[in-house]
Amino acid sequence: MKNTLTISGSPHVHGSWTIEKAMYGVVLAMVPAMLVSFYMFGLGAVRVMLMSIVACMVFEYVIQRYIIKGPVTIMDGSALVTGILLAFNLPTSIPSWMIITGALVAIGMGKMSFGGLGKNPFNPALVGRVFMLISFPAAMTTWPKPIVSRPFFSFQGLDEKVLDSITGPTPLGMLTDGADGTMPEYVNMLMGSMAGSLGEISALALIIGGVYMLARKIITWHIPVAYLLSSFVFAGILWAVDPTQYADPMFHMITGGLILGVFFMATDYVTSPMSAKGQIIFGVGAGVLTILIRVFTPYPEGVSFAILLMNAFTPLINSATKPKRFGEKQPA
Repeated sequence: MKNTLTISGSPHVHGSWTIEKAMYGVVLAMVPAMLVSFYMFGLGAVRVMLMSIVACMVFEYVIQRYIIKGPVTIMDGSALVTGILLAFNLPTSIPSWMIITGALVAIGMGKMSFGGLGKNPFNPALVGRVFMLISFPAAMTTWPKPIVSRPFFSFQGLDEKVLDSITGPTPLGMLTDGADGTMPEYVNMLMGSMAGSLGEISALALIIGGVYMLARKIITWHIPVAYLLSSFVFAGILWAVDPTQYADPMFHMITGGLILGVFFMATDYVTSPMSAKGQIIFGVGAGVLTILIRVFTPYPEGVSFAILLMNAFTPLINSATKPKRFGEKQPA
């Protein structure tokens, strides 16, 4: 009994990867989208990003140090990733106190209340984002337009007289609400020249980051490919049925937070299935739910809700797709 080996729960991966390498690899992959948001929105985007990152890291430190009284792990990169992802889901006009509130919910309720990294069932950044959307709907759906004639060094607050001239609907908002405005060209949607949250405006920058993570094997192809294909196919079926009522599938691919969710939130190690088969099921479910919510509900964006719903199904998917134990007899 002296040689008894006690191991932690699955999954078990043997290799040189550490939590720090994985998390900082994700951070590096988000740099292109971060730079595009700074260029398009100016110092307002910098303010939101820094406020979100600092708040998430401070709350994680305080909770670990003074409430849980366990080891402090804010340097592992997970709180940094949560802060960036939360900022990516916010408009630049959001007040600072709302950002701090969202960070507290993301870290305190979405992560640390379950015991910290590796134990949370839901993506913390999405928990914070959905809480803010429900609690502060006006502020969370006010979308500043990219800087064109405004000075780069400009902090725009929530003054209504200012917002009337610098905000506008997102492409998904135009589609869902029938809002007035000229729909951006697809090339502008790819490059980021449209109204929206920090991390959703440039599909191209997000794709670059996603390809980097795939190349570095930070993530696998199963969830992104399943998510994209299911979204594209389902949106394509609706478009083929009635192209006058439903948008074409390419529109859904490059607008809103779909690419952001596909590569950076649905692939979260903790809240997605462990097996390849389970990840494909997860991706297909998230893709179909995203289009269903976008098309048939009052919410123009469905990515956050779709991923959180699939997070809830992850334990069931893991159970259903669990591989056979070595030496286990097959059922007769």
